[in-house]
Amino acid sequence: MRAQNGLEPFAHRCRVYYEDTDAGGIVYYVNYLKFMERARTERLRELGFAQSALAGEDLLFVVHSSEARYHAPARLDDELLVSAEVIELNRVSLRFKQQVRRATDNVLLCEGQFLVACVRTNSLKPRAIPEALRAAFADVSGAGTHSKQEIKRGS
Repeated sequence: MRAQNGLEPFAHRCRVYYEDTDAGGIVYYVNYLKFMERARTERLRELGFAQSALAGEDLLFVVHSSEARYHAPARLDDELLVSAEVIELNRVSLRFKQQVRRATDNVLLCEGQFLVACVRTNSLKPRAIPEALRAAFADVSGAGTHSKQEIKRGS
């Protein structure tokens, strides 16, 4: 995981429990999506935005699309590091690049991208991401100083 703007990259730590695995003790593929969802939620929290408070302001984030690639299995009791990096910031959506790595050896287990849309709580209609939230994500993603295309290229 690389740093953004010279800051430490964000990583959420979690542990693989029995309920996360199949009969062979290997993490069931869909559970990586849960780990990544939790990391996005914790990323918001680290920036000062709790999802429960945002819902009270008529704002929800919903996954519009997802893509995942699986490289190696996580197993029962593994400690994982799950990143959540904003690589694209638009008026009503964010694109996250995420990785799941085993903490003990930093091996990449799974990676993915998620397009997350900002919607109104009751109608689920798109709404603009509030300026304070946009500014917080711009500060950690470089979006404040780069265009959308530059962020996509990884500049």
